[in-house]
This record gives sequence, C-alpha cells and structure tokens, in this order.
Amino acid sequence: MDLEPLFFCLLALFFTSWASSATALLSPKGVNFEVQALMNIKNGLEDPHSVLNWDADAVDPCSWTMVTCSSDKLVIGLGCPSQNLSGFLSPSIGNLTNLQTVLLQNNRILGPLPYELGRLPKLQTLDLSNNSFTGEIPPSLADIKTLQYLRLNNNSLTGPIPQALANLTQLTFLDLSFNNVSGPVPKFQAKTFNVMGNPIICATGTEQDCNGTSPMSTSLPFNTQQKSNPSVMPKTHKMALAFGTSLGCFCLLFFGFGFVFWWRRRHNQQVFFDINEQYRDEICLGNLRRFQFRELQVATKNFTSKNILGKGGFGIVYKGVLSDGTVVAVKRLRDGNTVGGEIQFQTEVEMISLAVHRNLLRLYGFCMTSSERLLVYPYMSNGSVASRLKVKPALDWGTRKRIALGAARGLLYLHEQCDPKIIHRDVKAANILLDDYCEAVVGDFGLAKLLDHHDSHVTTAVRGTVGHIAPEYLSTGQSSEKTDVFGFGILLLELITGERALEFGKSANQKGVMLDWVKKIHHENKLDLLVDKDLKSDYDRIELEEMVQVALLCTQYQPNQRPKMSEVARMLEGDGLAEKWEAAKRVESNRGRPNEFLSSERYSDLTDDFSLLGQAMELSGPR
Repeated sequence: MDLEPLFFCLLALFFTSWASSATALLSPKGVNFEVQALMNIKNGLEDPHSVLNWDADAVDPCSWTMVTCSSDKLVIGLGCPSQNLSGFLSPSIGNLTNLQTVLLQNNRILGPLPYELGRLPKLQTLDLSNNSFTGEIPPSLADIKTLQYLRLNNNSLTGPIPQALANLTQLTFLDLSFNNVSGPVPKFQAKTFNVMGNPIICATGTEQDCNGTSPMSTSLPFNTQQKSNPSVMPKTHKMALAFGTSLGCFCLLFFGFGFVFWWRRRHNQQVFFDINEQYRDEICLGNLRRFQFRELQVATKNFTSKNILGKGGFGIVYKGVLSDGTVVAVKRLRDGNTVGGEIQFQTEVEMISLAVHRNLLRLYGFCMTSSERLLVYPYMSNGSVASRLKVKPALDWGTRKRIALGAARGLLYLHEQCDPKIIHRDVKAANILLDDYCEAVVGDFGLAKLLDHHDSHVTTAVRGTVGHIAPEYLSTGQSSEKTDVFGFGILLLELITGERALEFGKSANQKGVMLDWVKKIHHENKLDLLVDKDLKSDYDRIELEEMVQVALLCTQYQPNQRPKMSEVARMLEGDGLAEKWEAAKRVESNRGRPNEFLSSERYSDLTDDFSLLGQAMELSGPR
C-alpha cells in the first residue's frame, strides 16, 4: 500500500486544523471577536476617569488595562472595580466565552443583569456588588457549572431568587444581600451564603435561611459505615483483630517518625511537621488561591532567615519563589493556632478580598492549617517608602508627590468607598509599598478594624507605631478614620524630610518629636530646613508649602478638626486647600489661641509617652 498520499492527507488536515484554531477568534472581516465584545462593553459604560483606554482597531486586547489574558492570548479576566463607572453592562459580555473572572464591584452601573452571563462556561468568579443593577437575577446564571464565587449584593435587584442556583455544586460563596428579591430561598449548596437585607424575605435578619455556613463533609459518618457492613465475626475475634491492627499501625508510625527525625538531624535541616493539615478543600474567597503549607515551605526554602523581608508584631515576611517562577512575599503569622493569630488571619483575608483598588496591596493567596496561618502577596521590588527613602538615588520630588496622592486614594477607598469601612490603624512609610513604577500601594491590613458603619471603634489595646499614633488613640484607645488621617499627615512629613518620625531629635537643630519641630519651622517660615537634603534644590517651593499645610491639617489635635481622606486627596490635587487652611486658622482665632494647631504645647504630654514606648515595630518590609 502506498502510504505517501495518506501522509500528505494527514499533513493537510493538521495544518487546516491549526489554521482554523489560530483564526477562531477572527470574523470573516478579520475582526477579533473578543476586541469587538470588549468595545461593546466599553461603549455601554460611562468612564469618567478614562481607565478603559481601549483601541477598537487593536488586534490583540491583552495589552489593555483591566483585561487579563491567558498564555494562549485569550481574555480570561475583566476587572474594573471602584472606577466610578456608570451606564449599563452590555450583553456582549456573553461573547467572551473564556472569561474566568469578572470584577465590576463598587461602581454605579445601571440596568438589568445580562442574560448572556449564562453563556460563560468557564466563569469562576463574578462580583457585581455595590452597583445599581435592577430587574431579576437571570436564571441563566445556574448554567455556569464552574461558578465558585458570586456576589450581587447591594444592588436593586427584584423578583424571585432562581431556584436553579441550588444546583451549582461548585459554588462556595454566594451573597445576594441588600436587594429586594423574594423567596422562597433555595437550599444553596454554597458553603457561605447571605440573603439578609431583602425586606420581603429577611426583613429583620432573624428569619431562617437568611444566611449560613455549611461545611461540606468529605466522608460518610462512621456509624453509617458500620450499619452498611454488618458484623459476621464473633466479638472476641473482632477485638483481637482491632488490637493487632492498632498495635501494628502504632509501631509503623513510631519507626516512621523516628527515621524522619534521624534523617533530618543527620542532614542538619529544619523539621516542619503539619500533621493535622486539613484535606485540600477548595475555599474560594474572591479571586484568592489557597496554597498547601508544603508549597510555601519549598518556595521560601524552609523559611530560611536569608529570605526575611521584614518582621512585625504578628509575623515575619519572607521572599519566596513559586514553582512557576512567580516571586511572592509570604507572611507567616506568629502563633497561628492561637486566638489572636487566627483573628488576625481571618480579618486580613476577609478585608483584602473585599477591598480591591489600584492603590491597595492585592492578596494573592493564603494557607490555613490547624497550626499555620500564612498570607501570600505579590513581591514589591521597590520595597516600602521607608526603605526607599534610605537608599540612593533619592526619590525625586515629583515621585514623592505621586506617592502621597496614591496613598491618599488608597486610604480614601478604605474609609469612604469600601463596604464595610476599614480603618488601617498603622499608616506609616513602612506600610506604603512601591511597585515597579514607584506607584504607592497601601499594605499591611494586620492592624485594621472593620467599622460596620459606626463612627468609631473602641479597642482594648493600642496598636500602631510610635510617632504615628494619634493623641486620642494613644490616650483613650478610641480609633476612627481620623486616626488614619493623623498617620497620613506624619507620612507626608516623612516624604518631605526623608526621615522617620522617631529619628527626629537626634540632630542638634531638631528639638522634640517631629510635629513640634515642623510646627516651629513653619511658624518661622523656614520650610527649606524641612526638605530632604538629598533633594538639594530640586523641588517646588509652592508645592512644599502646600504639602506642609496638608500635613498640619491632618495632624490637628482634635480629631473632628482633621479633614476626611476625600478632602485630603482633593487638596493634594490642588483643590480646596486655601479655603480649608483659612477655615482652620479662623477656628483657632475664634478660640483665642491664634496658632494653637501650630503650637506644640498640646503634644507635650505625648512626647514623654513616646520616649517610654521604645522603638517602633516594622510590620512590613519589601514584599
């Protein structure tokens, strides 16, 4: 038989198949279907900040902002949270059939949820919360069998909850709270679900099936297994068999552990045991990845001290390299099996999974066992502002201003745009990280507290860093958003001076803590003495005056006199500072103390307290 024709036939079929797959996303006119779908989505939205700078003539959308692609150049992620978008969500989103993640929370998008969302067979995460969507929940969402995380809360959705959502076997988190949907409430298979705040079915929040957590069992109960295998042996035989089996297993375990300890000691390596590590249960918190303890142990080379990036009150941060080459920062919490460590872990994971903003540190994943709590972040190559201010070349004035504005926007999101509100409680240069482009990223939510819409939160222990703690927080333990505003004011002064708050007083011309000295220099109109010497004369004198004024407004003694972070951000952008400054001076003048908020007298009691507290803890290093 002549095989040559068959060979060429198969070769032709191969190239035909390859060519068809390469052009599968192109229309007959050569238009990329994904580009077309994304442009339809953009055209349906109103984008006041022009974050969707997409080009309709582009062939490849993978270079666009807010778009994530796979290694095959297919669009798998669309993330535009907290961008003040409005308009409507185009049904063309259903043409992005490779989407795995859609994050459009915290915008002002109107109209109905597209029925075409049900055409996304690979979708795992869908977060459309905190928008203004109306109409019914599309029953087509039940067709997405891969869906694991669904948030539609805080919209204006109506109509019955689709019963078919109960058939989503992979769904682990579901939040339909604070809409106006009606029942009956399906028997969701999601481990965590919430439908509170819907007045028709959960008016008071005490009704049954308004929320719940239902851990999934991995095996049948022991008693059930016993009943399904009735005994046919005499009782004495069963006892002997059980005793022999138990003894044998004990001996094997004893010799096995003994061998491992001997081998590890002989090779002088650190032993890591995680005997009670939970089964590999898929927990989905937003877009987070759950790591096994062994993965992070290998990535950090057994948590070697050579990989330590920073140490803090709740843990140590290590540099790590994952198996795929991704460089990460691994925060290993101290005493992970204690109450404090567990609360710290749960708080940080919950809040960071809810808070998504370009100026907030993104949580990449986590690891949780019975004895370990670890958090995995992207590695920040430029470290923290605190570390960067100490090295050469010095940050230029424009970069310092951009860092200040980025940090302000991150804190603004936490205080006024995130739901529930979040207080950071340890705003300082060491907790402001810098990405590859020296853009500010607010990190370390380890000391943050949820506000739950209350004005303040009273704590039993003061957490924070000496020199950055607001006076009312240090004296009473009461923290609020204005506590963070105070810390941000100190951060501005650190950016201007290039020095940490606690380093002040070491030089002959610097008497007392930072605020005392700055207020004195400002009152004498000698602001040039404040500027980092490494900047020499490369700064704008007017911008320096404005930044110092913002810092002094932020660090006023009375919390209610300090501006909100939204006002701080506007003032750094050049809007409203003059009016705010004059208003502050008028308030003090009316009290008969013309320069009280520029005076150091009210901080004199705090100076001695600071000297007693010792050195500040660095809770973050470069990640």
